[in-house]
Order: sequence, then C-alpha cells, then structure tokens
Amino acid sequence: GGMMVSEFCECTCTEELVELTTVVDIIVGSENHNTLETAVIAAGLVEALSGEGPFTVFAPTDDAFDALPEGTLDAVLADIDLLTSILTHHVASGSVMSTDLSDGMMVTTLNGTELMVSINDNGVMIDNAMVTVADIMADNGVVHVIDAVLIPEDGCENNDSIIESAFNTLS
Repeated sequence: GGMMVSEFCECTCTEELVELTTVVDIIVGSENHNTLETAVIAAGLVEALSGEGPFTVFAPTDDAFDALPEGTLDAVLADIDLLTSILTHHVASGSVMSTDLSDGMMVTTLNGTELMVSINDNGVMIDNAMVTVADIMADNGVVHVIDAVLIPEDGCENNDSIIESAFNTLS
C-alpha cells in the first residue's frame, strides 16, 4: 500500500518552493531500502546527507542487510560509532556516475576508507557488492543500488575487533 509518489508530489511544486530531491529522499522513497533508511536516521546522518554535497551513495538493499549474519544488524544499530563508520563507508564525496568508474579504481569514502571498483562482463562491483541499479540522480548527488553491505576493512583497530567479536559471537 502506502502513498503513491504522484499523490504525494501534486501541488507541492510551486516556483517559490523548489523541493530538492536529496540522496536521502531517494533512500527514504525506495521500497527496498527500509533498513538503510532506519540506519541513516539512527546514525543521525539525514542532515549531513541532505546537505549540498554532492554525494555518491552506494545503497545496499534490505536483502543485502538481511544477508548479514543474524544479529549483526542489531549489534551495529546499537553501536552508533560503528554504524556511522559503516554508513559513511558507503558514501563518497562528489557525484561519481557509473560512467566515471573504471576497473581497478579506488573510491575514497567519507569514512576515509577506500572502495575497490571492478568491472567485468557481469557488471560493476564495488568491493564485494554488485551494482544493481546505477545513477539514480538526486539534486545533491547520485545513488547506486548495491546488493551487499560494504564493511570497512581498515580504520581503527577497535572497530575491527568489535566487528570480529560481533561475528564470532554469532557464528
């Protein structure tokens, strides 16, 4: 169910009030990104990602979050610092369009970590995630939908040990 976008947008587009569509609006408006939406809100990143940007967001679907080991998501949502570092690991500054990506390229994220781009006959991979929908344009950037959650590999040792201990507890 829910509201149709058209019901929603009617009559709000007057000249005086130009509503910009932010990368957050795209995530919030997507039916497949409810977990990401919850996470972005929990981490308090809505305002940051609604700024001028531009931002490139690699947005894991709900299925991608569901594929994490059981309990991981709850553990991450309970740890705001970890949550923030994981989410900012999915965001790069600048509008990186799919046409800007090249095989073997490294994309530096807002978390200061790097994502590896690999392009082959199967498509475009960002680290371990496949881009399933590319170049969803927002006024302050672009969103690429991916099918796996990107976990930062480096960064503070604390984070790694937290993630590892979380995974070990689960396995």
